[in-house]
Amino acid sequence: MAAPLPTPSSLWLPTSKAEMQARGWEELDILLLSGDAYIDHPSFGSALIGRLLLSLGLRVGLIAQPRFRVPEDALADIQVMGRPRLFAGVSAGALDSMLAHYTAFRKKRRDDAYTPGGRAGARPDRACIVYTGLLRRAFPGLPVILGGIEASMRRAAHYDFWTDTLRRPLLLDAKADITVYGMGERSIKAIAHLAQSLEKAVHDKSLSERPDPAQPATETFQPLSRTALVKACRHLPGISLTASIAEAQDWFMENKITAHELPAFTNLSANPSLLLRATLDLEKISHQGKTYAIQRCGDRMLIIAPPAAPLSTEELDAVHALPFTRLPHPACQEAIPAWESVRASIQSHRGCAGGCAFCSLAQHQGRRISSRSRKSILAEASAIAGGCITQTMDTAPPHPDQTASSPQKRKKIPAWAGSISDVSGPSANMWQARCLLSADKSCPRPSCLHPRPCPLFQVDQGLGIALLREISSLPGVRHVRVAGGIRIDLALQDQSALAAYAAEFTGGQLKTAPEHISPDVLLLMRKPAPELFEKFLHGFNAACRAAGKEQYVIPYLMSAHPGCSEADMRSLSAWLKARNWKPRQVQCFIPTPGTVSTAMFYSGLGPDFSPIPVARTDAERLRQHRLLAPNPRLGDGRNVKPMKTRS
Repeated sequence: MAAPLPTPSSLWLPTSKAEMQARGWEELDILLLSGDAYIDHPSFGSALIGRLLLSLGLRVGLIAQPRFRVPEDALADIQVMGRPRLFAGVSAGALDSMLAHYTAFRKKRRDDAYTPGGRAGARPDRACIVYTGLLRRAFPGLPVILGGIEASMRRAAHYDFWTDTLRRPLLLDAKADITVYGMGERSIKAIAHLAQSLEKAVHDKSLSERPDPAQPATETFQPLSRTALVKACRHLPGISLTASIAEAQDWFMENKITAHELPAFTNLSANPSLLLRATLDLEKISHQGKTYAIQRCGDRMLIIAPPAAPLSTEELDAVHALPFTRLPHPACQEAIPAWESVRASIQSHRGCAGGCAFCSLAQHQGRRISSRSRKSILAEASAIAGGCITQTMDTAPPHPDQTASSPQKRKKIPAWAGSISDVSGPSANMWQARCLLSADKSCPRPSCLHPRPCPLFQVDQGLGIALLREISSLPGVRHVRVAGGIRIDLALQDQSALAAYAAEFTGGQLKTAPEHISPDVLLLMRKPAPELFEKFLHGFNAACRAAGKEQYVIPYLMSAHPGCSEADMRSLSAWLKARNWKPRQVQCFIPTPGTVSTAMFYSGLGPDFSPIPVARTDAERLRQHRLLAPNPRLGDGRNVKPMKTRS
């Protein structure tokens, strides 16, 4: 049965002039540009930020995947709702745009999960740079704020795998004004508040300077100054911006701020080890959350403010309580694979304490766990069970740009089958985890779990199991699954929780990420030792047998990680063959910007600055990859014949 129509407060953010007028708006305060299709769901950053700003009383519009190949078409798409009053926010989407477009072997991908129909090519390469350039042409003088994972991971000088070069901080290449890094709710709210205050001051000044008091204020109105906004935002956490070197030094002296200086951009090429040093330093600074970082780039100085604090449980609950429709915008008339995979899922928390060296998600969300409350999660599960995602596209309000006579494609959303597909974060069994270290003390560890779990990192996995059981008991819910995977070393700390995951919340397959079996490679990855994976498999199998279920572990494996040799890959291949496993998920390492593993790839050094083997050329990487995937489809770097693997 179709769900009732959304109430007016739950309609999508405006994407056209007609939708603005339907809300009674003549202009926007803030314009958001996204490289993803517009899905009004809390799993998608632009929708979440837009809803948050809208809840503050700001008029927010969203342009998703604007055309970019023909300048006239691009400007028409971007100018469709007019010039925003305060600023524009730019995000490449849920992935770095280069990662979205190219495989581990630099081949063009055939699809894009964040685009209607799964079609590739709806966003440009280096989307933040392209979108900022288009905004500069469309709205000269408008402040532009970068956000999302592409901006976050490229906030400092970084190695770019796809061109095999070092690149400057994205802020300089894009010629934007401010980068918001990490989870951006706190930072974007503060920037919006400052922008409103500055715009009001400019407006009041223009009124006082009118030669004729009867002259309408609009004739003397001056737009918000980009320079003024940047200066006002320098004290905000979770942002980066630039200034001339002299101006930056004066500001630090005036405010008595001591900053950690990262190696200058011009020095990185001459000494590759400096990139590793800079990446490790920035990772440490980001976790400790108290220190400014600076980096010289020619005659400019990059200023990276300390990260914003994670949201509290109450704040995270409030974000997820915003009136999301949980549906793609009506203009999206084809299925969007990324939405199909999360429409019946629930985010229980953010952050990952693992601190894996290659993981950009953990670097972006941080190591501190921010958890939603039990009440908030149960409310969302009840809403899903109540039919909020079983609606058909043709029962949704018609897209305002479609006239009554225009043909409207009728696409039904498959009915919800009663299964909550996932309740998790980056790792499912970290809900309600906390660190007992005093807030005024710094932690020297790059990971809470590696090389062994820190005693100050505490998580009661029984609470998570109890929550999953409560969700299972809700009316209309037939199954609850944990599709996001669980952390092996944590699961082994609570055998009863492991048994519950296996017997009750695994739908035939449980994802884990051992990544490798070589102790030396795992040490560089910051992953659990191989004997822990063996122990985990034994415990999972025992729990499945006790429950009378035949279930499988699906291990994620990686080839060609820095420090991994062909001998290591042969050892992994032999380990799999001894168990009659044929790998289903094999990823060749992709050096994504900003991670420690990428800095190791570029420098050829381990975290202790000793030399390590690196498969640098595509031929070397492919040789390693073929030891696990003999016939890889180079378009995606995975095995062409995925098979279930019995644990």
